[in-house]
Amino acid sequence: MAPQHQTRKATSRDRLTSAPADDGETTASRLLDWYDAHHRELPWRVTPREHANGVRPDPYRIWLSEVMLQQTTVEAVKSYFRAFVEKWPDVEALAAAPTEDVMKAWAGLGYYSRARNLKACADLVAKRGGRFPDTEAALRDLPGIGAYTSAAITAIAFDRPAAVVDGNVERVVSRLFSIATPLSEAKPEIRGHVERMVPATRPGDFAQAMMDLGATICTPRRPRCMLCPLRDDCSAVATGDPEHFPVRLPKADKPLRRGAAFVAVRSDGAILLRKRAEKGLLGGMTEVPTTDWTARIDGANTVAAAPFPADWQSSGRIAHVFTHFTLELEIFRAVTTGVTPAGHFWSLPADISGEALPTVMKKAIEAAIPGATKKPRPN
Repeated sequence: MAPQHQTRKATSRDRLTSAPADDGETTASRLLDWYDAHHRELPWRVTPREHANGVRPDPYRIWLSEVMLQQTTVEAVKSYFRAFVEKWPDVEALAAAPTEDVMKAWAGLGYYSRARNLKACADLVAKRGGRFPDTEAALRDLPGIGAYTSAAITAIAFDRPAAVVDGNVERVVSRLFSIATPLSEAKPEIRGHVERMVPATRPGDFAQAMMDLGATICTPRRPRCMLCPLRDDCSAVATGDPEHFPVRLPKADKPLRRGAAFVAVRSDGAILLRKRAEKGLLGGMTEVPTTDWTARIDGANTVAAAPFPADWQSSGRIAHVFTHFTLELEIFRAVTTGVTPAGHFWSLPADISGEALPTVMKKAIEAAIPGATKKPRPN
């Protein structure tokens, strides 16, 4: 724990020429006081009041939420999280579920390797008795759990001191200390500051407080510095340019890849689908027939590449942004007699919304048949 070395309240002149006066216990205390009053209500979270009354977070729910939150927003995750815990309320239930059902429930959330690792991790934890380990090192041995997720589970689920550093925390710390090193190179420095700030008591609440501060106050644009509990010690506030931090190198342009997708429709409205290979991009998900595009190469994008002869008609073009590239697909539609090519299957209109379709494939189907992938409204 960092020693207390602030003997008086720093003046504006002091802050213009020095680092934050305190990155230890006082910072944590201020932040926790703010969190007690202003925390977000999240479906996987135990509130400070509940925590104080002896309620402990469920490691399964913390693990599930943290995996879902990787590269995804809180608002996007909430409905998926609720649906998962309703279907599979504990890790044993998730382990017993067919992989195909898990992939279907994940469809639309993106980064599908997370879903495969989620199932593999659940299988292993259930096999070991259904209890998650409570240390970072042991958690990192599980599928799909890296440095960030292991620290988050350790701190939040087990209330053990751990440096939890996500994008929100990186932004808060970069501003607090006016870290001029580009973010891609500054991560060890940021982690060092967080390690010194983590309190021995309530480390889980501290981790969530840091994330909440970045999400609601220390935002990327127009941070609400006047409401920040750490503003008196924030170097970026003192210099008047918090939006300058974190410093980022210019982004390289994403390459553009092209291909085609073919939406075959049977007379009863069923759509022809197939399952992608288990490994690789969108592994294990469901798709309409498409050409052999990848993140590195284009696929054919004309009707000449159709999977079988039919009266294929153009249905326009869709675009989808992946992490490392942008994809443009030419969409073709045909009504067919219903012959099933090897390795394919037909999905009826009532079932299509429940298939394990990634967002890019939903876009392709919607371009050819508007409204086809929407969930039917209950009567």
